[in-house]
Amino acid sequence: MKIFLAGHKGLVGSAILRKLKKKGYKKIIIEDKKKLNLLNQDEVFKFLKKNKPQIVIIAAARVGGIHANSVYGGDFIYENLQIQNNLIHSSYLNGVKNLIFLGSSCIYPKFSKQPIKEDYLLSGKLEESNEPYAVAKIAGIKMCEAYNKQYKTNYKCLMPANTYGPNDTYDLMNSHFFPALIHKAHLCKSNKKNFLEVWGSGQPLRELIYVDDVADACIFFMNKKIKDTLINIGTGKDMKIKEYAKFIIKKLNLSVKIKFKSSKPDGMKRKVLDISKAKKYGWVSKTSLDDGFDQTYQEFLKKLDRK
Repeated sequence: MKIFLAGHKGLVGSAILRKLKKKGYKKIIIEDKKKLNLLNQDEVFKFLKKNKPQIVIIAAARVGGIHANSVYGGDFIYENLQIQNNLIHSSYLNGVKNLIFLGSSCIYPKFSKQPIKEDYLLSGKLEESNEPYAVAKIAGIKMCEAYNKQYKTNYKCLMPANTYGPNDTYDLMNSHFFPALIHKAHLCKSNKKNFLEVWGSGQPLRELIYVDDVADACIFFMNKKIKDTLINIGTGKDMKIKEYAKFIIKKLNLSVKIKFKSSKPDGMKRKVLDISKAKKYGWVSKTSLDDGFDQTYQEFLKKLDRK
């Protein structure tokens, strides 16, 4: 099978590429964004027409943490809508029957019941800080659902929990909370600081999943013909953000206090996914937080050395 992987250099895309190669897939189509502009409908259509993949995996997206979502909302909604519209519609026009569309657990309502079932989508108001991104991803889910119904395609939408791992972005302002905490904790270690700053109150509960597990889920569901379009991908376990900070402090053997920056937003109070659908089909996550962190931190150190 020929597989086109969009977004192969990102956190999730690079993990999918590694996993595909490890599992022996040979006909993997990738393209640098300098040569293929996913925001351009004509370019995307012609690329798929020329390369004729049987499967398309959409790991390309404009992503970021709570600060980036709040500041760059216009970029987030425009770019994500363009990328997914171009890829989903061009896939249909070029006869691609199997497609994986990746989103995020932030698509669900701010005050959703916990753990969050797929059925809770559009049942309430979204979290304001990431609303533009969430609206774009919800549109992608509904587009896949509509195409499956009208055109009998097999387009599946996988919604992972907060994802971390090798090739993450560790920007202190714009990345997600876990990689930002890793970077801050490392600075505490290298600069001998006596406190670790955590945005917000530290009370919100978050679920983390290691990126290789997300990649594994993509390949697992890639060829399956199932009735569900939307499937949650997670561990089903969550912790308070302050507990994640304590975990990192312990892992790095630091002697620091946690300093909460209350001027920064908390986001949703709790966000843990109901993963019963994924389990029903036979998929479960495999990587513990302990092992995932060790692999992530080693890659983080190598990235610093390269810089």
